[in-house]
Amino acid sequence: MATEIKDRILLDVNNIEVVYNDIMQVLRGVSLHVPEGSIVALLGTNGAGKTTTLRAISGLLKPENGFIKAGYIKFQGKDITNRLGTQMVKEGAVMVPEGRRIFKHLTVDENIRVGSITRSDGGTNVRQDLEMMYEHFPRLTRVKHRMTGYCSGGEQQMVAIARALMTKPKMLMLDEPSLGLAPLLVKEIFERIQRINRDMEATILLVEQNAKIALDIAEYAYIMESGKIVLEGPAKELKNNPDVKEFYMGMTQSGRRKSFKEVKSYKRRKRWM
Repeated sequence: MATEIKDRILLDVNNIEVVYNDIMQVLRGVSLHVPEGSIVALLGTNGAGKTTTLRAISGLLKPENGFIKAGYIKFQGKDITNRLGTQMVKEGAVMVPEGRRIFKHLTVDENIRVGSITRSDGGTNVRQDLEMMYEHFPRLTRVKHRMTGYCSGGEQQMVAIARALMTKPKMLMLDEPSLGLAPLLVKEIFERIQRINRDMEATILLVEQNAKIALDIAEYAYIMESGKIVLEGPAKELKNNPDVKEFYMGMTQSGRRKSFKEVKSYKRRKRWM
């Protein structure tokens, strides 16, 4: 990363190794940096270690018998290695987990309000931020009194993001926000993420399998495989990288889509393997 970007680093993950149940190593020397006010994407296939990386940052490893055995994580210059999730929310690093995990028996409005439970800056500020959530997600205005379990997948994803934003995070971590959504809703969700980053000056760490749409909105990106970072760079450069096009967007150098029959050749030809 350029020197001026390093000067505004909000999150510094340095060479971490994560182990589950004292025996299974999942992350192997992962390092990444998230500058303040940016959108950084973490890409990779299933099982690459993306969600584990977010859990390590969010303090959510312990409930699954995981811990960071080497390296460190710093947030706003403070060492947060192996901190608990409740502590990380107070520090301002908030994660929207894969699968949304909303409270299905609460209304949309109640779900969003839950995010303000840790705040102590007064009801007026909370109400103002609640109104702002409906401005960012106008679709939710029509269903604010509906039980969230009866909302569509896209609406539930918006609720989950709005609930996290109600904590007033310094950094928002999104784990697979496009998962299970129709293409039009994916487009809408990512447009909202861009707007949140711009209007609220929110720093965003985005974990996503849809490489194309993630690279469209990110400034910088990392690619993970088998618990390691195998490639990184400005999002625009990675988007035009022939390997990234082929292995993560399914496109050849000529711009045509890879056929399923050609998938077997991927691992043999990767330049970083």
